[in-house]
Amino acid sequence: MTMQQKFPVWRSALFVPANVERFVAKAVERGADALIIDLEDSVPLAEKDAARALVPGIVKRFRDTGKSDVMVRINQPLELAVRDLEAAVIPGVDAIKITKVEGAEHLRLLDEMATRLEIDRGLPPGKIWFVGLIEAPGPLARAHDIARSTPRLAGISLGAEDYATAIGAKPTEETLLMPKQQVVQAARAAGIMPLGTIGSVADFGDLEGYARIVRRSADFGFVGSACIHPSLVPILNAGFSPSAKEISDAERIVTLNNQAAAEGRASFAIDGKMIDIPIVQRAEALLERAKAIAERGRAISR
Repeated sequence: MTMQQKFPVWRSALFVPANVERFVAKAVERGADALIIDLEDSVPLAEKDAARALVPGIVKRFRDTGKSDVMVRINQPLELAVRDLEAAVIPGVDAIKITKVEGAEHLRLLDEMATRLEIDRGLPPGKIWFVGLIEAPGPLARAHDIARSTPRLAGISLGAEDYATAIGAKPTEETLLMPKQQVVQAARAAGIMPLGTIGSVADFGDLEGYARIVRRSADFGFVGSACIHPSLVPILNAGFSPSAKEISDAERIVTLNNQAAAEGRASFAIDGKMIDIPIVQRAEALLERAKAIAERGRAISR
């Protein structure tokens, strides 16, 4: 089973503070593949309980009026995470975004809690995905173990701002390149989704520059990213989708490969470039990705 077949298409995931009604009300209009009901950084500590109480109503509104998948971002430390899970493991939630992941055992513990809540509430065990956020150098060193921690884990990402703070660096494209690449390696080795961009999600003023970063991030292997401003959603959707030319080129490669195979040849040339198995595999993966995006679009339009 390929990654495109197994996991949802989440090119864009827009953060929505649970405690700010005007953002909640407009979120469904933004065109994001997923909406993240945020219980963490955008909610002051004194308002956490009130924000949790809002989650079921927000989930219902997103489901009734929107076409996006629904995530909930929960807190660390554990005593907050437990209360957040109790609010988030409900019908209509597709995924839970786990912040400040410490290691594989951390995710397995939360997985066990989520499973118990699903069973108690009559939900299919394991149906709600996890997305893990690695936000410090210690957990980054354990990224491969984290990525293989539980079948519930759909993807991992690097929390750029927190990670940069943890290492005493500025969250620039250059300083984040190496840790972001490590996340891609760990995710791909485990067969889950690498999520994020090479730069930081905090900078949304330069849309042209952001579009360049998204395209570069896709070239590095990322498949989608969270964002904090709705202006970034269409850029993410476009940047993490194959272009018409890329689809056309991939279709040509696959067609010519089939012809070559029928003639007993393992490689062939297109426009002076030798095409062999890895290039064909990339073309096939790109077409699977395009198909998954198209199927998502058809499901939404129904």
